Amino acid sequence: MAKKLDVLFAHNEEKAKAFLGRIEGKKPLFICTIATTETGKIPGLSAAGANPDFTDFTPPADAELLLLGKCKSIQGVPITPDGIPTPGLITMSALHLADIPVLVVNGGVKVKPQIPYVDLGGNSGRDIRTGDSVDNVEEVVERAKVLGQQLAKAADYLVIGESIPGGTTTALGVLSALGVEAEGKVSSTLPLNPHSLKSEVVRAGLKAAGEKFGSLKNNPIKAISCVGDPMMPALAGLVIGAVRQSPVLLAGGTQMTAVLAVISALDPIALCNVAVGTTRWVTKDKSSDITGIVRQFCDVPVLAADLDFEPSTYPGLRIYETGLVKEGVGAGGASIAAMAKSGVTKDQLLKEIERNYASLMSLK
Repeated sequence: MAKKLDVLFAHNEEKAKAFLGRIEGKKPLFICTIATTETGKIPGLSAAGANPDFTDFTPPADAELLLLGKCKSIQGVPITPDGIPTPGLITMSALHLADIPVLVVNGGVKVKPQIPYVDLGGNSGRDIRTGDSVDNVEEVVERAKVLGQQLAKAADYLVIGESIPGGTTTALGVLSALGVEAEGKVSSTLPLNPHSLKSEVVRAGLKAAGEKFGSLKNNPIKAISCVGDPMMPALAGLVIGAVRQSPVLLAGGTQMTAVLAVISALDPIALCNVAVGTTRWVTKDKSSDITGIVRQFCDVPVLAADLDFEPSTYPGLRIYETGLVKEGVGAGGASIAAMAKSGVTKDQLLKEIERNYASLMSLK
């Protein structure tokens, strides 16, 4: 490689380096898959939004931010209850710096974004404690495959991220249904990871569905239907449709491990051309274990953008270094793509993030 990029190799270093070599200098397309689930409104589970009902607005606002540089569904930018800005700010800044095109795909949201997007015909998800959380999973997977196949022709590779509040809990649900040991391993937007609450919610969902740990090992469609979310079929289908033509970088944290597990059960060969791109905050997080989940069922490499907000002049950004938020809206993968395409450094990226943060906060 011509120049050392600000990218860390968190899992399967040899394959991770090879993947980075394959995408370096190439032109990606960034896809943001948005969805909502009532699971995200369970008190204490998610920090995505100032109050639980606000989570319906977070994904559309994130999508608007990526395309317009500002939000229309809400004023200012999506923030946590502590006033920390959405990781979509990182994504927007990285994509802008490297001039990477964006497409928004709706897996199933309650509030539609005020921008152009592709709709896969999915609905917003129900609370997984019902044991019946997602409609028409198979149809959405099939439609997403067709879309993925076409989009792979339009770029050298795809970077696919997500915005769905409550997604690490639904990830635990699907991983558990598929027989992957993930209790205590999924991450959280919150500084104190509510592992016991997540496990309790998942157990209630599996019980309501008449299932137990590993009972849906060979039925990933039903696993999503019972205890998943609408982002999963959209994202899994996009990957399966695209990978035979182009590499795919899954841009996200431990939620992406559930998507990997679903793909592994549906079409394991599809994982040969996939890597996960996340942030240093996820891979260094003591309260979660992304590589510990992945290595149970596949050897997909995990890369991490070596972001560092410690030098920032803004407390709202510096607080990322304390373990709040960590990832989302494809922040890590978008950063890696910007570094690989245009040689963007983490210092340049931080300056751009600060500039955008200042101008967005002035709109509040």
